[in-house]
Formats: sequence, C-alpha cells, structure tokens
Amino acid sequence: MKHHFDVLAAYIRQNMKETLAYRVDTLVNLGIMLMWQAWDFAGLAIVFSNTESIGGWRIGDMIVMIGIFRLVNMLMFSLVWPSTEAFNRGIREGTLDYTLLLPIDSQFAVTFQKIVVWRAVDLLLAVILIAVGLFYSGAMPVLSNTLAFVLLMLSGGVVLYSVWVMLIALTFWFTKFDNNVTLMQALTDTGRYPATIYPVWLRLLVTFVIPIAVATTVPLQALRGELEWWQFAAALAAGFIAFAVSRTVWRIGVKKYSGASA
Repeated sequence: MKHHFDVLAAYIRQNMKETLAYRVDTLVNLGIMLMWQAWDFAGLAIVFSNTESIGGWRIGDMIVMIGIFRLVNMLMFSLVWPSTEAFNRGIREGTLDYTLLLPIDSQFAVTFQKIVVWRAVDLLLAVILIAVGLFYSGAMPVLSNTLAFVLLMLSGGVVLYSVWVMLIALTFWFTKFDNNVTLMQALTDTGRYPATIYPVWLRLLVTFVIPIAVATTVPLQALRGELEWWQFAAALAAGFIAFAVSRTVWRIGVKKYSGASA
C-alpha cells in the first residue's frame, strides 16, 4: 500500500510540473471554469425568479446540488477524461505495454498516470457552494446526516469510477472504441439537477444505467435526512459491488490484451 502512495505522489509531482510549465493555459482554464459557474447561477436565478421550488427542491438545495456536481466534475475532468484519452492512445500505439509492465497494479497506473492537478480547485469551490447552499436554505444538517452524506459521496464516486473502468476496459475487445465514455459524459450533465425532477425513464437511466444520481441526488437526500436506513445501506453497498465488478472486468480485459506486437 505504501508503494502505491509513493507512486501516486510521483504522478502528482510529474503532473504538477506539467501544469506549472503552462501557467497561462491553467489561468485561462480557471477563468473559463468560473465563467461556467457564473452561467449556472444565472440559470438558477432565471428559473427561481418564476417559482419557489422545482419538484420540492428550493434554491438553497439547488446550490448545494451544484456544489456536489462540482465534486463529480473534479473526478471527471481530473482523472476520467485525461486518463481515457491516454488509455485509448496507448491501446492504438502500443504504449500501454509499458504501463502493464510496471511493477504496480495496471488499473492503478492507468487511473493516476494522467492527472489534471489544477482541477483540485473544484474541491474548494464545491465546499464553498455546499456551505452557501445550506446557509441559504436555513436547514443545517445534523452530524449523522453529514456523515452519511460524506460516505455516500465517496460511494457514489467509486460507482462512477467503476463504470468508467468497465467502459474503457471494452477497448481490450474493441481496439477502435474512442467513444467509450461519450454517453457517460453526456449523462453526467444531468447531475446538475436532482434526479427526482426528471421523467421516470430518465430517472431510471441516471440511477441504474449511468448512475450519476448515486453520486449527486442520493448523497443530498442523505444530507436532507430523507433516506431510510436500507436506502443508505444499498447506496453504500453499490460502491463496493461496482468496484468489485470493475476489478473483475479489468483483469479479464488485461488477459485478453495481446500487446502491440500481436
């Protein structure tokens, strides 16, 4: 385990150096991110100027939801998208062979070899948004609900990560499969709003097919004290089950992979 932490620290240092080498690009990207955040707030202001709630969710709840969505964005843009691009290129060009030969777990290496370090700003912004939303709603959660929220955010992140691993693992069978996360990317945007406001077919899609709701709506429901104990247990178990399945799919895919020389 310590070996993996050492490798992760080395990856972070390397990616930090790459980020600092292009400071202007990083500042521009930060500016664009803040611009899109302002656009989200503008949309909320327009909607709630005409209504007090959407499906029972008030503006304070929606600000918290935006904060949670920022955490999901951090996962997507710091790990998923850059790692997917590097993985697909490695499959086509054969450079994945070098990754598989490293003396560490191949899934770990593929996941953390490429990290967009500056997206860690999303974490700070998310905490601020969640705090502001809770203050605005006037409903500060009790300690047990806060703990449930944190645990379900972690579980939801693991679920999304596991779905991503299974999607990119399909490239072991279908070499030219660059669109392996296109659907996931499109549906991730549905996490900006509570799944309960969507029609039934879309609610089922974002809960069970591409489970963005498990990482956004469900943790917020826990924070609001709306989950029964069995719902909390099921959402928590989903993370463990998804990770176990993704590990199995990954290992089968690696065995299937014949390398660049084949």
